[in-house]
Amino acid sequence: MSVRVLAALGLCTVLVHPAYAFLEDAEARRAILELRQRFDTSTQETAQMRRSLLDLQSQIESMRREIAQLTGANEQLERQVAELQSRQKDLAKGLDDRLRRFEPVQVQVDGLEFSADPAEKRDFDAALEQFRAGDFAGARKAFANFVNSYPNSGYMPSARFWLGNTQYAGRDYKEAIANFRSMLKAAPQHTRAADALLSIANCQLELKDTKGAVKTLQDLVRDYPASEAASTAKERLQRLK
Repeated sequence: MSVRVLAALGLCTVLVHPAYAFLEDAEARRAILELRQRFDTSTQETAQMRRSLLDLQSQIESMRREIAQLTGANEQLERQVAELQSRQKDLAKGLDDRLRRFEPVQVQVDGLEFSADPAEKRDFDAALEQFRAGDFAGARKAFANFVNSYPNSGYMPSARFWLGNTQYAGRDYKEAIANFRSMLKAAPQHTRAADALLSIANCQLELKDTKGAVKTLQDLVRDYPASEAASTAKERLQRLK
């Protein structure tokens, strides 16, 4: 090969190598830029994912708090409902108790059976208890109040009988006679009718009305001959003759 050819080939070689190197650097830079872009994109996506995860976690925590609040509110509501139900039961029971206090009851007094209001029964029993305890003044007031408060009561004959006895104990003989006679007029067949007549005779004797007492004792023996009071009346009549 000639010297000129060799020289020409060497020149070509010198001219080709720098261009090839330049191309490689450009591709490398592009690759680096692409990698950087991918990295930046990945970093942004990662940051976005982190923000999304934080938002999601915040939402989850918020939902947990809401659930806890709802659970607490539900428990409070259940307690309130239970309290209201308990109060309702108490009110219903109290209402039933109050209604029962007003419901008539069946009573038996001195051989009579009738319906009476609970308050009526209570007042009569209380007055009679005072009499039996020897509190004649208190019993007199109680029976007088009963007679005025319950004029149509089935207790009335018995109430007038005991009122008359309290008046007799207090030496108010005229008032006692009036009550005994009222009792006999309203209930002549009452189991205590004979005793009422005997009590009238006793009052008359205390008032020195012997003639009236004899007449009352005779009526007693005639109208209630089988009673114990009639036996006592016969003895009294023997002494008064």
